[in-house]
Amino acid sequence: MDALLVGADRLGNIPDVLGGFGIRIAAHVSGRDTSHQRRSTALPSGIGMVILFTDFLGHNVMQRFREAASREGVMFVCCRRSTCALQQALDKRLDRRPCSECPRRARGGR
Repeated sequence: MDALLVGADRLGNIPDVLGGFGIRIAAHVSGRDTSHQRRSTALPSGIGMVILFTDFLGHNVMQRFREAASREGVMFVCCRRSTCALQQALDKRLDRRPCSECPRRARGGR
């Protein structure tokens, strides 16, 4: 799955944590650009998740990206920019069972 990361200037070990969940970073936006506060931002194509680092984002920026994710039907995760917080947030949102045990597979999904 490809993810858009919003917030934080540096990612540190975040890519390693995401890799453990099978998530690739498609794009990273620091959220400091004032244009992100004022207008609805379209998400890059192919994004399956938006990750918002709340301790590095203003309220307006977070609201704009949450609205964009909701509008396009993309899952979003909000957490602080720490590997522990990210791991906990992803554990709550994602089911890490093997594909052979996936409930979607039983229903005929992928």
